[in-house]
Amino acid sequence: MPGPRTGRRNRREPEAELRHLWAPWRAQYVQSSTPRDRGCIFCFGDLSAAARRRRLVLYQGAVASVMLNRYPYNNGHILIAPRQHAASPELLSEVERAAIAEIQNASLGLLRRALKPAAFNIGANLGRSAGAGIADHFHWHVVPRWDGDTNFMTVTVTTRVVSEHLAASFDRLAPLFKTLDAPLS
Repeated sequence: MPGPRTGRRNRREPEAELRHLWAPWRAQYVQSSTPRDRGCIFCFGDLSAAARRRRLVLYQGAVASVMLNRYPYNNGHILIAPRQHAASPELLSEVERAAIAEIQNASLGLLRRALKPAAFNIGANLGRSAGAGIADHFHWHVVPRWDGDTNFMTVTVTTRVVSEHLAASFDRLAPLFKTLDAPLS
């Protein structure tokens, strides 16, 4: 039995066409990925205050470090990396994994206090095929999110909206992250 007439006899619905989202701003990041011969950005000894600021390191602990992402999706986007050079969390000891989880939890509290985000994205890209820019030293991304933010999307061609400069984010967050040692000692 034929269906009701819709006036669209023999007309095909337009098919969804494949669209590309070009992100040329990522070229600088991809091309600057740390080659092995230059060392790992997460592997460093104790840094002076000036070096911490230059490298955007908010916290240096015995087990892990916290730094601002130089190519953030949003302001306050931090990276939590173990001090041990390891490609995946299962290569760490249970004690190291537990300490990093505590640092991650404390970091969430500090970011909530300082930035008042509506939500967070937390994740790790394990391996180059999963999107890791530095595949041989895993790290957690913690990204504060707000209602109405750009949802990781570039707004116009090569323009990304990040509401606070990295230096201002560092100045705001570094004093708070100094408190991380107290509860973890």
